[in-house]
Amino acid sequence: MTKTRTHKPRSAATIAFYTQCRHWHGYLSAFAFLALIFFSASGIVLNHPEWLGDNEGLPPQQFRASLPVAGIAGARHAKEFGPALAELAAGHLPVVGAFSSADIDSRQAFLRYEGVKGSSDVTVDLTSGASTARVRKADALTVMDDLHRGKNVGKVWQWVIDISGAIFLVLSIIGYILFFVLRFRFRVAMILTALSLGSLAAVFILFVP
Repeated sequence: MTKTRTHKPRSAATIAFYTQCRHWHGYLSAFAFLALIFFSASGIVLNHPEWLGDNEGLPPQQFRASLPVAGIAGARHAKEFGPALAELAAGHLPVVGAFSSADIDSRQAFLRYEGVKGSSDVTVDLTSGASTARVRKADALTVMDDLHRGKNVGKVWQWVIDISGAIFLVLSIIGYILFFVLRFRFRVAMILTALSLGSLAAVFILFVP
């Protein structure tokens, strides 16, 4: 005769807790849906850059302008000459990226701008104001790479990455909590989790140089 397993009925508080977990799982999933798609898809594409064909990037463009000598003199009196001069140059040349660094001597300044959308190198003659900008706009793969890794993206996109990561973590934890609701599937879920962890560890130990 087969023995029937019985389970103790859950309390009202436990049922309410699991119900709330389902609600939060649904709400967070809706919020994180697009971010999850982007970071998952970009991770796959970045692992196979050859899918996008030629990845040599876009050719650089050159621009020339003459910065006002009075403006250069004003930048010298700023708290930091490099950023002030970079701001002045950005107002007269179509630079791409945010100011990154400056190399300045008594006669010439070399300014570097970097960003997700591209980079710029600007040379300024501090005596005459004659300036040259070499601008390279980023291709699709570079933009995707920087957005995925959080490189040169600024504080706002860094917050997007942090918040998205936190939401994915919470979703995973809530998902495991909800396994407790599925009493007859919980054991299988835990076995699959252990197998997944073991497989990842084995791949790392055996195949990662």
